[in-house]
Amino acid sequence: MTDHDSATQEQPQGGQAPAREPFFNLSGIVTAIIGLCILVHLARLYLLSPAADAWVILHFAFVPLRFTGGYPLDASAFASPFTYAFLHGSAMHLAVNMIWMAAFGSPLANRIGTARFIFFWAATALAAVLLHFVLHPSDPVPLVGASGAISGMMGAAARFAFRIDRSARRPGFAGPVLPVPIVFRSRMTVVFLAVWFVVNLVVGLGSGTGGTPSIAWEAHIGGFLAGFLALPVFDRSPRQQPESGS
Repeated sequence: MTDHDSATQEQPQGGQAPAREPFFNLSGIVTAIIGLCILVHLARLYLLSPAADAWVILHFAFVPLRFTGGYPLDASAFASPFTYAFLHGSAMHLAVNMIWMAAFGSPLANRIGTARFIFFWAATALAAVLLHFVLHPSDPVPLVGASGAISGMMGAAARFAFRIDRSARRPGFAGPVLPVPIVFRSRMTVVFLAVWFVVNLVVGLGSGTGGTPSIAWEAHIGGFLAGFLALPVFDRSPRQQPESGS
């Protein structure tokens, strides 16, 4: 998302080139979450029996019917709106999610810091399952995957990632969160939002046919809207945002 031609035009005082933020500047927390998701999937694949893996899915995936079908609720039931995000249906499901996690999670984590990022992850994962639950309260199919939380990161990106601060003293993606009315005045951001919603609807509505796995597109929208609207709650003040080289 950097423009190398324009970025090299300005020189700060002292003759030194401004620090340029790498495109994939993975933060520690993003690396840790990606690693945890991979470890969980490998453990399910190679260490657990089919029966043990089914137990993990039953207890730690999010199953709406578990809450509306009169079943007894234990601690894992109340943890499942968060733990489902660490489970994935296949290696491809995991790989795609982790690529998007690296791309959209890294700028956000570097912007808001580790603790805020953890709370943001939890809040958007919860928002994703809440919308899914409202629309499908009796669904017996387990919901798994980090897509809801990652969609939240994409929603947050619309509030800051398309206006890059190229000043010498701040890394990329710095600066205040854009107000919602300003967001919708940006052609690039509006195109991003439109493409995201169209692709999500087309892929989601077309899934579950011909033997393909069903995609919980409503959960994606729940996470996206939560990230888009709630980013200011998790954002650092301008004075707390990292300086280049720090």
